[in-house]
Amino acid sequence: MKKDQVETLGFVPQKEIVYNKLLPYAERLDRESNDILAQIKGNLGRAVQLRELWPGVLFWTRKLSTYLRLYGRKFNKEDHVFFIKLLYELVTIPKLEISMMQSFARLLVSLLKKKELLSQDDLELPWRPLYDLYESILYSKTEHLGLNWFPNYLAEASTKQKMLNFVRKRSVENVLKTLVKSCRPYFPKTATQEMLDEWRPLLCPFDVTMQKAISYFELFLPTIMPPEQHHKGFKLWFDELINLWVSVQNLPTWEGNLVNLFARLANDNIGYINWDPYIPKIFTRILRSFNLPVGTSQMIVPRYVTNSYDIGHVVLWVSAMLGGSQNQAQKQLNGLFSSIASFYHPSNNGRWLMKLMKLLQRLPASVVRRLHRERYKKPCWISPVPPSHRLTDQDVTDFVESMKQPVLMAMFSKTGSMDAAQALQNLALMRPELVIPPVLEKTYPAMETLTEPHQLTATLSCMIGVARSLLSGGRHYPEGPAHVLPLLMRALPGVDPNDFSKCMITFQFIATFTTLVPLVDCSSALHEKNDLTEMERELCSASAEFEDFVLQFMDRCFALIDSSTLEQTREETETEKMTHLESLVELGLSSTFSTILTQCSMEIFKVALEKVFNFATTNIFETRVAGRMVADMCRAAAKCHPAESLRLFVPHCCNSITHLTANEDVSNEEELDKELLWNLQLLSEVTRVDGEKLLPYRTQLVQILQLTLRLRCKQGYTLACNLLHHILRSTVLTYPTDYCSVPGGFNRPLQEHLPIKDWGRPGDLWNLEIKWHVPSVEETAFVFYILDLLLQPELQRLQRYAQGEQDMSRDDVLQSLNIIQHCLLGAGSMLPPLGGPPVTGLVPSMISLEETKLYIGVDYDMSRENYREAICKVMRQLLHYILEHSEDDTKSLFAIIKIISDLMHFKGSHKHEFDSRWKSFTLVKKSMENRLHGKKQHIRALLIDRVLLQHEMRKLLVEGCEYKTVHQDLLRDLLRLSTSTYSQVRSKAQNVLFSALGTYNFCCRDITPLVLELLKPTRTDVTQQQFKGALYCLLGNHGGVCLANLHDWDCIAQTWPAIVRSGLSSAMSLEKPSIVRLFDDLADKVHRQYETIGIDFTVPESAVFLGQSITNSSQPTPHMGTPTDQELKQGLALQKAKNQEAERKYEHLVRALLECLDNRDLPWKFEHIAIGFLSLLIRDDYPLPASAVRFFVQSLNHDALVVRKMAIAAVAGILKQLKRPRKKVPISPYDKSGVTEPEGLVAGDRPGNDWLQYHSDSLPQTQQAWDSFCFVEKTHWGYYCWPKKLMVYAPPDEQPQHLCPDNMSERERIIYDKFTEPTFIKQLIEFLSLEDRKGKDKFNPRRFCLFKGLFRNYGDAFVPVLKPHMEKLAGDSHESTQRCVAEIIAGLVRGSKHWSFDKVEALWEFLIPLMRTALSNITVETYADWGTCVATACESRDPRKLHRLLEMLMECPLSGEGGSFVDACRLYVLQGGLAQQEWRVPELLHRLLSYLEPKLTQVYKNVRERIGSVLTYIFMIDVALPYTQPTKSPRIAEFTERVLSKLKPLIEGDEEIQNHVVEENGVGEQDERTQAIKLLKTVLKWQMASAGRSFSTPVPQQLQLLPLLFKIAPVENDDSYDELKRDAKTCLSLMSQGLLYPEQIPLVLEVLQEIAGSSSWHARFSVLTYLQIMVFYNLFTILSTEQTVQDVRALVIRLLEDEQLEVREMAATTLSGFLQCNFLTMDASMQTHFEALCKTRLPKKRKRDLGSVMDTIPSVDLVRRHAGVLGLSACILSSPYDVPTWMPQLLMDLSAHLNDTQPIEMTVKKTLSNFRRTHHDNWLEHKQQFTDDQLVVLTDLLVSPCYYA
Repeated sequence: MKKDQVETLGFVPQKEIVYNKLLPYAERLDRESNDILAQIKGNLGRAVQLRELWPGVLFWTRKLSTYLRLYGRKFNKEDHVFFIKLLYELVTIPKLEISMMQSFARLLVSLLKKKELLSQDDLELPWRPLYDLYESILYSKTEHLGLNWFPNYLAEASTKQKMLNFVRKRSVENVLKTLVKSCRPYFPKTATQEMLDEWRPLLCPFDVTMQKAISYFELFLPTIMPPEQHHKGFKLWFDELINLWVSVQNLPTWEGNLVNLFARLANDNIGYINWDPYIPKIFTRILRSFNLPVGTSQMIVPRYVTNSYDIGHVVLWVSAMLGGSQNQAQKQLNGLFSSIASFYHPSNNGRWLMKLMKLLQRLPASVVRRLHRERYKKPCWISPVPPSHRLTDQDVTDFVESMKQPVLMAMFSKTGSMDAAQALQNLALMRPELVIPPVLEKTYPAMETLTEPHQLTATLSCMIGVARSLLSGGRHYPEGPAHVLPLLMRALPGVDPNDFSKCMITFQFIATFTTLVPLVDCSSALHEKNDLTEMERELCSASAEFEDFVLQFMDRCFALIDSSTLEQTREETETEKMTHLESLVELGLSSTFSTILTQCSMEIFKVALEKVFNFATTNIFETRVAGRMVADMCRAAAKCHPAESLRLFVPHCCNSITHLTANEDVSNEEELDKELLWNLQLLSEVTRVDGEKLLPYRTQLVQILQLTLRLRCKQGYTLACNLLHHILRSTVLTYPTDYCSVPGGFNRPLQEHLPIKDWGRPGDLWNLEIKWHVPSVEETAFVFYILDLLLQPELQRLQRYAQGEQDMSRDDVLQSLNIIQHCLLGAGSMLPPLGGPPVTGLVPSMISLEETKLYIGVDYDMSRENYREAICKVMRQLLHYILEHSEDDTKSLFAIIKIISDLMHFKGSHKHEFDSRWKSFTLVKKSMENRLHGKKQHIRALLIDRVLLQHEMRKLLVEGCEYKTVHQDLLRDLLRLSTSTYSQVRSKAQNVLFSALGTYNFCCRDITPLVLELLKPTRTDVTQQQFKGALYCLLGNHGGVCLANLHDWDCIAQTWPAIVRSGLSSAMSLEKPSIVRLFDDLADKVHRQYETIGIDFTVPESAVFLGQSITNSSQPTPHMGTPTDQELKQGLALQKAKNQEAERKYEHLVRALLECLDNRDLPWKFEHIAIGFLSLLIRDDYPLPASAVRFFVQSLNHDALVVRKMAIAAVAGILKQLKRPRKKVPISPYDKSGVTEPEGLVAGDRPGNDWLQYHSDSLPQTQQAWDSFCFVEKTHWGYYCWPKKLMVYAPPDEQPQHLCPDNMSERERIIYDKFTEPTFIKQLIEFLSLEDRKGKDKFNPRRFCLFKGLFRNYGDAFVPVLKPHMEKLAGDSHESTQRCVAEIIAGLVRGSKHWSFDKVEALWEFLIPLMRTALSNITVETYADWGTCVATACESRDPRKLHRLLEMLMECPLSGEGGSFVDACRLYVLQGGLAQQEWRVPELLHRLLSYLEPKLTQVYKNVRERIGSVLTYIFMIDVALPYTQPTKSPRIAEFTERVLSKLKPLIEGDEEIQNHVVEENGVGEQDERTQAIKLLKTVLKWQMASAGRSFSTPVPQQLQLLPLLFKIAPVENDDSYDELKRDAKTCLSLMSQGLLYPEQIPLVLEVLQEIAGSSSWHARFSVLTYLQIMVFYNLFTILSTEQTVQDVRALVIRLLEDEQLEVREMAATTLSGFLQCNFLTMDASMQTHFEALCKTRLPKKRKRDLGSVMDTIPSVDLVRRHAGVLGLSACILSSPYDVPTWMPQLLMDLSAHLNDTQPIEMTVKKTLSNFRRTHHDNWLEHKQQFTDDQLVVLTDLLVSPCYYA
């Protein structure tokens, strides 16, 4: 920070954009930024104090965000804090419009972005306002009723629309999340405790609130604190949450959020948390969350896939746990990668691959970030990592070693090599010597091979990633640079015209390496210098090859060009434009060539120039494809050294052109000579160089322009226009002229400076020494000379034509327009912007909305003619003339539209070009950056590019957005074009119009009335084209402004009624599909984009106070002081007036739409649109006018279904508006229970919350009991802990009185009158019980909301009218009538929440018999609706209120009266009700269980399945979570005991269990065994149902069932098995995937060992498949105890010697799998064990009769020998992709058994053929591991005749 700058500024800036200091006009920027900042501070402070949110505050906060883009955080700390606090106040204004909130939030996020600038002492932000904001938007209570529209409206839109909406809803959510993340470090110290108090009571695992609480914890809990504050931070919650996480087994949705929280915690507090006890569990869960396929018969549990962890956070967590004294995490990480390594092999593919690749790509990046933070980052207020826990060099080496293997495999993955390349880039930054050599080993062969091009593309893209690490060598890897030349030379053949992708990657490779290496021949330094190291000498001698390389590269390129000329690649008839691929190749070629030439020494450059000049001038190219490529190469040469190149090219081209145009007739020819065109093209490209180098040739160039601009041939004059454009551009713009990697180029003598020392050197930001081209006086004069000479006459001609004084042909007009456009594009930045007075009076404001001015290095010369204005004048005249006289001259109109666009927006660069350059800059930066050292160590060319981008950005923002009268005229012209006759003209003009509407402030208010004018029904002179044009103008384009939907009452009040009224216009016809579609799109867009517009714009006092402190601050002093008291009063009054005005406009708009609807002639479509608009206008902070209420209530019985649907939703919303608030009072739960809560955390069923539970002996059965009862409606209160204040409804006598006709408001009265009218109700019920879409209809929540609202607001007023209808509906078994009555009943029950006791009693007297009738009529179609009905009725209601309903459902559901189906349905409905009540009805659950237990032996499958599902819900409450008391609900352990005693006959018997139960309830009891089989079936259904639903798995209970399941489960995968066996198999698969606690593992193994000794070989076989999956899915937990590993190993080796062949083979497979995932290691003891077994002698074959029995039973010896062979084969197959040291010996051992008896011979053959198959690809490498003798034997084996036998 230089002293003089601080003096100019008057303060030390927080952090400014450094690139500004490198601009050629840098010295002017400090004064400029101070002026702008003073303006912003003054106006923003004033706007807040005058309480003018719109336009004042919004306008100046936008200016502030532009200021951040231009100068960074260039203000002092005090201002920084003020800005943040002010915006925080603004964001959290309670009723702020969403769109405003978002724009404030985005700015606030960017102010908070660099958290190191402000410490926790500088800034503190409260957390509650953010929480309230987040809650009100994300969990809005009124949004689903349509009272609040966030930008996410889900109409019944198409799926594509739904996706878009999802994205938009997410956009609000994401902005808010980012905002919370940015504010989090500044929450006060007490915040953690407050948050825990707030959200802990929501932690009820059976309730949706759990997800909410955990996601709030994840988002809000602060984790960055100084170590001495930790006891106020994470220590308050860490143990509690980590224990919760460890004890959950079935991956509920919130588990991912917990992982994210722990990852963030670990990363922010490295060294302060001991993760060691949890590490095996963490890694086991990470491995599980990849969902890798293991074993033979695995079922995927769907929720494991949907709820798996977010890789980004997993990676963060792992990288934060590395290091420390034990480095426990690294050991597990080695295990993790060795267990999944084989999945990375390119031959494997599946949906899991993306995840594994992401892990690979992100983990090294995360470790690099951590290393950067520990070693290189500037220290700031955030506490550093304690030295004891920093990563040591050894840690880093271990980490790189563990990742190397998988990364090298993943290089050739199916998903492409990008992930591997990024991983390698980061690994090479840490340890180049470990990573680069193996990549090189793969790269060299890949460059030689011709048959596998994908190998080349993969290895090259990885080499590009490690390029900088390779070149900078460093002390660890000094031999790196020696590889550069061999690599470059071998890459040349990749420039191949026949293989596009290979060609592109080669270009990229060469460009990357040449950017980093100066191509200078240093070989002479060998003789001149004697202080070189060995390595440097080697490089110097190698650098002699550079010239060769450049020339060979050029030859390759010429060959490429020759093969891509038009004649070669296309037929005559096809297009002449370049195809997409060709243009990519062109881009690659030209940028690579220009990089090479930039990096060349002058000697090499001259040779190259000579070569390219000869190539270009001795051939004639067509100008479309090949010509463009050659011209690009010439341009590249000219750019590098303009003087030398122009000396060759300009004279040559000029002579050729002059010579060829000498003949008079040429200028009139339609088709020109190829040579002339080629020379023109060449000249036009070569002149794109440094402007001052062009000046010597100006006379020749001007002469050529005069010759060629008036050529008749279009191709000819277009090229001439390009030449003109390029000459002007080169002289006018400001740009850097050199990009080589070292400042000052390579032309210094070798003694002073040795270029090889610059290999891979980053640019030095502080000494960039950019050479700028800044237009000189001479150049400016030359530009205006050209304009006067060439532009002036064209303008005059066109003006005369436009005035009708001169005739011109259309081609001539087009040619003139082309010349004008190119002059404008060339000289745009010299021409001052359009001047003139601004348009005033569009918006009223007390704050100046002036523009800020920027300097971009051009001083406009006001003495010369302003051609921008001249062009503007002529264009407008010409446009009007053409539209009057020859509107079909569309080509000229296109040209004019383009010119108008440039007149308005073009100041020397286009926005879209800037955007794409910014994008490519970030891409290149990413691919080449050094994240380890940071500090902007990019290569020089990149830094220069960034400075240029900064200049371009200033150019784009130079003029600001003031709307002047000139713009007004141009916009009106554009509007006229947008509604003209030809559709293409319209659409082009509309695009320009939209971008202009988005640019100028408030111009939409000026243009909208003109558009609406065309839609007026009174106008008869509007054509259909104009009408359509006007509609398109309202619709707007994708992402641009939509005039139909500006967030502003004035605009909406004009446009919406106008759209509806346009239905009466004469130009409107519903016969034209295009117009109908337009109206659909319009309505759809309005619905999608509408956000509730604010009515209340009140600025809180706290914000006003901050505004004052901003206007009173200094450095820089705001340019306007604090407003006077007079002004402040006026501001207050205006705010009030504005709010009233908004209410008035709102009512006016509603009335206007209703008026339109009254018109009888309005077509139906417009009626629907209008109703749609009206329904958007219902809001929760202002009541809907009574007339609209009446309209919607009447529309409930409209003829059209669409309207009825909208009306139902609207009336439900209106009822919510009219709801009278209820009084709530706090109560103390301790008084209720009479128990004091124990210290510490105690959750679950405890004496303290017993009073909330259902006790049938103390139900409110009398009026008095009911009134004194304390009902708690929400299910989650009290389960985990009590909230600080438990709010319940006050007793009935304190509540407001019920509605009766005397005390109703007008709106309430309207609804009351309608709904007490019998005819209205009759009609309504008829409509509601119609079928909508057959078979697709479901219980409709909107209708339910309608009924709930009616009964909630009006009590039982409507029951008498509805009763007869409901009785009739309930008796009818049709699906739609049943659904209708279910919706009404659900609404009734939920709406009766606050009814008095007698009303409720009466209600149940009526409902219970009704529901009995209905449930006996239940059908397949309606049972789901009844389930929903009961579940909805019971949701969030105290079970003691619903006791009548629950008791009715509990009456023997399995009566068997209506057959099995009705039984199943009744259970389903009951389950829906009980599930909603969760933990509060233990008594009912006990009753249900004791009712069901004798019935578990049901015959019918559907009832069995339903019982299984019900059991899941009964036992769901029995969870083993930390701090949770044992439940009072039924417990699994006791139930299992009872079941097992009944299953005894099956467990003890030995015979096969057959499912031979006859499906009928026979008379008399069947034997115990049959009963047991039936029981087992139901138990299996229960196990399957609970696998995905419960939180913890009852492992000890499952183990008791295991032996039985193993007995039943079949071995083969065959669907023909009966249900029992299939279910058993599924259960086994699900159980084996379960997550086990460490203490459960020995229990499981014990059972498995026991079964392994059973007599059934099926059971023994299944043990192995079970073991495979179980071990993999609990890998690290099992590995953490040595004893367990030994047990598993012993079990497998024991089963290798099983008498049954199938079991032995399966054991071998299992062993091989365990070895492959490194669960077991191949050690000497194992090898000797198998070798010993192999040597078992076989008994001699005795002569015996052929048919003797002895043959079939294998002898013990044979089994043992086979076991040994199988063991060896398992070891060999366990490493399919490499050859470890022990492998050759084992293969030799194995080969000895090739001629043994069967089954041994078969095993050996299989093993050898598998070995051959998997090692075939890389046999050349693998061969190295064998001795010659072994190879002889092996070759013999693999191709010997027995191999084919």
